[in-house]
Amino acid sequence: MNRLSGKTALITGASSGIGKATAKELAKVGVNLTLLARREELLNELKDKLIEINSDITIEIIVADVRDRDDISIKLKDRVFDILINNAGLASGLDKIQNGDIDDWEKMIDTNIKGVLYVTKAIINGMIAKNSGHIINIGSIAGHQVYPLGNVYNASKYAIKALSEAINIDLVGTNIRVSSIDPGAVETEFSIVRFHGDSDRASNVYNGFTPLKGEDIAETILFVLNAPEHVNIQNILVTPTAQRNVYITHKEL
Repeated sequence: MNRLSGKTALITGASSGIGKATAKELAKVGVNLTLLARREELLNELKDKLIEINSDITIEIIVADVRDRDDISIKLKDRVFDILINNAGLASGLDKIQNGDIDDWEKMIDTNIKGVLYVTKAIINGMIAKNSGHIINIGSIAGHQVYPLGNVYNASKYAIKALSEAINIDLVGTNIRVSSIDPGAVETEFSIVRFHGDSDRASNVYNGFTPLKGEDIAETILFVLNAPEHVNIQNILVTPTAQRNVYITHKEL
């Protein structure tokens, strides 16, 4: 059963990876889309592909950085959506805390935590006013288990897990649902960003096993969104079959 046709969704970080894959899945089931990201050229390319998938839906592009509180507030002012997917996020650097780059820390905190807060704040009152909506936050296995050299990234994803639980509590008595979907190893631009553009080092992360793809998480998002309105799937941890926790991944080397 398709319970999503005709609804409207805002996806942050929509230009690549999980966000891009999710836009395609939602287009297939007739969801009208607003795509927010920093890279306008990639958003326009995605829009063209989505029109090919489903020419009957509306597709809007918003070029913005979720870290920019004022710009987000202006561009999302008075906007009402049925679905918010807080997907924009990143890891930057992989160092012990004593060797960490503070610029990397601020980039992760500003994107992964503040960005989620800014966008959610801009949208949530519209959902409350109509007493319906679904917020999905893309977390991480890093919000369940701390791993060496992950420090600030781990902290940011633990924050998303806590925020998802807290927002659910804040919205008790409404029909608004809040879900956190927490992937393990996903092969997207994630590791390239973490290693500051070092594609060889990034590709080595996934050697020897089959990681998740953006499409796998997009299908999970679709499943969660399409649940009956009385069902609130609050948290899902998704890993590749080869990965059983943040430390244990079977690799064929």
